[in-house]
Amino acid sequence: MPSFFSTHQLQTRIVSLYLGLFLIVVTVGSWVINWDINRSARVTIGAELTTGERVFLRLLGQNSINLTQAARILSADQSFRAAVTNGEQAAMQAMLANSSQASGATLAIITDEQFQLKASTSSSTNSTPKALRMLAAVQRHARQAGDGGAQQTQIEIMDGEPYQLVTVPVRTPQTVAWVALAMTLDRHVLQDMSHVSGVEVALLLRQTDGDWRVATATMDPATWPAVATSWERPLNAGDIHGTTIRIANTDYSARPVSLQGTAGQAPTTALLMRSVSQALVPYDGLKYTLLMLAAAGVVIFLLGGMVTARLITNPLRLLSASARRLERGDYGAEVRASIKGEIGELAQSFETMRKAIQTREGEIRRLAYQDALTDLPNREQFRHDLRQAIGKASSDGTPCSVVLLDMDRFKHVNDVLGHRFGDRLLRAVAERLRHDALNERDILARLSGDEFAILLHATNAKAAYPVAQRIMAAFERPITLDDHTVDLGAGIGVASSPEHGVDADTLLSRAEVAMYAAKQQQSGTVTYHPGLDSTSEESLTMLSELRSAVDHNQLRLYLQPKINLRSGQVLGAEALVRWQHPTRGLVPPMHFIPFAEQTGFVRVLTMWMIEQVAQMSHALTAQGLRMKLAVNLSTRDLMDQDLPNKLDKVLTRYAVDPSLLVLEITESAIMDDPQRALQTLNRLHTMGLKLSIDDFGTGYSSLAYLKRLPVDELKIDKSFVMNMESDLQDAKIVHSTIDLAHNLGLSVVAEGIESAMSWKLLDQLSCDEAQGFFIAKPMPSAQFAAWVQQWTPPDTTHEHLATEFAGMG
Repeated sequence: MPSFFSTHQLQTRIVSLYLGLFLIVVTVGSWVINWDINRSARVTIGAELTTGERVFLRLLGQNSINLTQAARILSADQSFRAAVTNGEQAAMQAMLANSSQASGATLAIITDEQFQLKASTSSSTNSTPKALRMLAAVQRHARQAGDGGAQQTQIEIMDGEPYQLVTVPVRTPQTVAWVALAMTLDRHVLQDMSHVSGVEVALLLRQTDGDWRVATATMDPATWPAVATSWERPLNAGDIHGTTIRIANTDYSARPVSLQGTAGQAPTTALLMRSVSQALVPYDGLKYTLLMLAAAGVVIFLLGGMVTARLITNPLRLLSASARRLERGDYGAEVRASIKGEIGELAQSFETMRKAIQTREGEIRRLAYQDALTDLPNREQFRHDLRQAIGKASSDGTPCSVVLLDMDRFKHVNDVLGHRFGDRLLRAVAERLRHDALNERDILARLSGDEFAILLHATNAKAAYPVAQRIMAAFERPITLDDHTVDLGAGIGVASSPEHGVDADTLLSRAEVAMYAAKQQQSGTVTYHPGLDSTSEESLTMLSELRSAVDHNQLRLYLQPKINLRSGQVLGAEALVRWQHPTRGLVPPMHFIPFAEQTGFVRVLTMWMIEQVAQMSHALTAQGLRMKLAVNLSTRDLMDQDLPNKLDKVLTRYAVDPSLLVLEITESAIMDDPQRALQTLNRLHTMGLKLSIDDFGTGYSSLAYLKRLPVDELKIDKSFVMNMESDLQDAKIVHSTIDLAHNLGLSVVAEGIESAMSWKLLDQLSCDEAQGFFIAKPMPSAQFAAWVQQWTPPDTTHEHLATEFAGMG
């Protein structure tokens, strides 16, 4: 008998797997727990440093308030004023001493209005060096008081030591003297603050050679040089939880607080520190407990794996023998289970499989040739029936025809009312076609999605056309489901054999070509003819390649900047799409956008553009560039009542301010269905999006209707802008359009600027914004931020307008 621990035994592999997975979980869990403990400690330290910073600044502020109040009380004392006025030095010195003792000040002086020392508390002699050096500080503070006052946390450095200093004038009512109180921020003061804030504090000064020096700190003075050195070379860059430094082999999280100095003095840095090792001490017990649990788990998993392996492998040997019988085709032997549980269920599944194979094989054959949703023949069955009909037509000389139809707006129904409603609609359409438009001999099939096919026996193309018309008539009647009335429509293509092909695939392909032509021309029914092949095959290829371009990231976002003509500032850009085709290179939009609009694929392109623009807007905002980015909408986009919801989801996902997205709509797109377009535009306007009329002046829209639209700007078509330097009539059109827009409260964008003269003329005509090759050609979106930083408005002072243009402003 083979050993239990043979590497080829399933039992050994199960035990090894159990133990290995447990060790992996323990290792990963330990790493995650340690990482989370360190992260939690860092977060806690960051919170403590934040609290310590607030407490430290509040204590400094309170010291400043106490000193200020004491100085003001002294300066307002009538006896003190009299002593100052009469020059009673002993009285002044006594009062200074009392005020210093009451406020906790370590040094106090009185100067005359010319800042000459009159009395101080430093010694019995008023002219001590410390008092004299304090005079310069008093003068700076007095000047600062005249400029608006000092901050409460302001630090004065005297003799290399930090002080909090307040200066108050003595007025009778003119200023006759100055009272100054100063408190030394020595180690004892910082230790008192540390007891309250809970963090270590060090005050650092930048020396003339650029190195740091600790003026005072709460820690042992022997460590002060190490504090300065470690701050100069921290272990990591600072983040929200602090900067890590190492002092005497102990890691600290440190946070600098800049304390402003008086005029001419560098700020003092208060370094708040918290020991990382002390923050981790509470977690040591948890780590030891986890280690013990892991060791116990290894033993338990080893024993449990051995027992489980035996319970699994013994019944599996029996099932393996049964499986070999089934493999040989022996379905007569019953598969019996001797135990319960999952392996017993597995044995029962073997038995169920043996009984159900024949049933499933029949079901598979049925599903292979029948559409599960409508119970109609599917594409494979239809191709089979069509091949038989073509064969019969070849032998008997009787033609047959294929009618192919694709429903209009079915995707919109699915998007708005849901796929379940769409499935019910497809079944209702199949039922209507079967009973209202076709004979019993006609074969109706569902090929895919919303595409149906009809096989007409003994029918040529001419005779098939009335059938197609009956189908169109059936589609003219709306279908009502669940109180929803759906207007139907379809494009129908007809192809006949042998006239248009003698094999099934060719006939189906040509019927599909005719169907797409019908949808593009909106002509209802089109019968195939050879002239359709070149454009239709190209269209089918183009549609497939466009879908592939979206799926495989072949589309590229380009931006063309928009400039404020008055200030020269970059305001935003128009978003454009380019197609990086794998074989044809960079395909310009005019080669695929019109096709996308005809087929409805433009909606997919529009959502791709909006997604990319939202990402770009988020990235630009993160760089401090709030730019308005414009996206063009087509007629099909405006007819999509779900467009506002789609836009809202994208803007929310990327946290984009709706006012930074401009939607450009052409006049023709609006006038195709004005009422429906107005509903969509009103919803977009309510969301906070900016709306612009693109190519203004090229359409035939009514100004009375346009003024009802919730638009924010007009965009003058480049055909007027590019010719206005040489054509006075174009210049007048541009001028009147600008005046019209401004009178309606709209801004104006001119596109097509190609010279400095155009820039100057548009500026004179009070045009608001401009874009064109003179400013910049469309560029890849990745280059836009760098271009904005380098942009310099052109100098147009050397440009001189002709007389007929000069008087237009």
